[in-house]
Amino acid sequence: MPKVLVTGGAGFIGSHLAEALVGRGFQVVVLDDLSGGFLENVPEGARFVRASINDVKLVNRLFESERFDHVCHLAAYAAEGLSHYIKRFNYSNNLIGSVNLINAAVNNAVRSFLFTSSIAVYGSHPELPLREDTPAHPEDSYGIAKLAVEQELRVSREIFGLDYVIFRPHNVYGERQNIGDKYRNVVGIFMNQILQGRPMTVFGDGTQTRAFSYIGDIIPILVEAIDKPEAYHQVFNIGADQPYTVNELAEAVARAMGVAPEIVHLSPRNEVWSAYSSHEKVERIFGPQAKHSLDEGLRRMAGWVREHGARESQVFGQIEVRKNFPVAWLA
Repeated sequence: MPKVLVTGGAGFIGSHLAEALVGRGFQVVVLDDLSGGFLENVPEGARFVRASINDVKLVNRLFESERFDHVCHLAAYAAEGLSHYIKRFNYSNNLIGSVNLINAAVNNAVRSFLFTSSIAVYGSHPELPLREDTPAHPEDSYGIAKLAVEQELRVSREIFGLDYVIFRPHNVYGERQNIGDKYRNVVGIFMNQILQGRPMTVFGDGTQTRAFSYIGDIIPILVEAIDKPEAYHQVFNIGADQPYTVNELAEAVARAMGVAPEIVHLSPRNEVWSAYSSHEKVERIFGPQAKHSLDEGLRRMAGWVREHGARESQVFGQIEVRKNFPVAWLA
């Protein structure tokens, strides 16, 4: 069977993808520095390499020795709001690290390169849902980095013939999410707060709208895409269709966790207020997909969260810009 490199394979989405690939019989190598993932997430049957995608010498040696057929690049630090304040860290990890992988993929004749981007590349738009041809105007450093990698893949195809597929997932939640990360993954943040007996904290009045995507609904498409020529050289939105306000999400999380909703509203932060996307294009190529309702997805995640317990909230230690940093993130 083909050999696949999964970067970020000890993390949330990456570990689910690695597990699904192993289940399909692929040879899977997981590359992860465990800065945001956990060794326990690496599936049995995958070979684990602990290293950073920023270690260019190691990356090159790995590609030369393993001769990967496909690369699934999911390693990233996906904190949109925080990325304003950690620009150097963001670009080093989310852009330069990606370029290291693209270079190695070209130099070692990789057959396809799957990249998980983000709907953060769109920024704010009055017309919703967001479509793949909606102009990209990212409003945070994370979205800028993701868009830059998308452009690098496009030109790498034009110049070097590297086949690629880009997915723009949004607000993915589910089992194995790092609920101790206080800067991203709002569902995990809410569940962790509930486990700790604390109120759920919401920036602003909670009328921001998002569509929340259950992990089990996107993994089958990612697996299929790595060896699907009809999908090559295209960008796809992927995730849930139905938008909810953050207040509605908080109430749904409380139901899933079996508690009464207790919400504390904090000062607004700089963020896109409404963002959810159309999935007509991905369904044309991959066919209609059954999707979990929000309540069902949250119920599944809540069972896993209760089993594994609360995590201590992690305070990011490399803040580069202090001006206008949200007070709620200082503790």
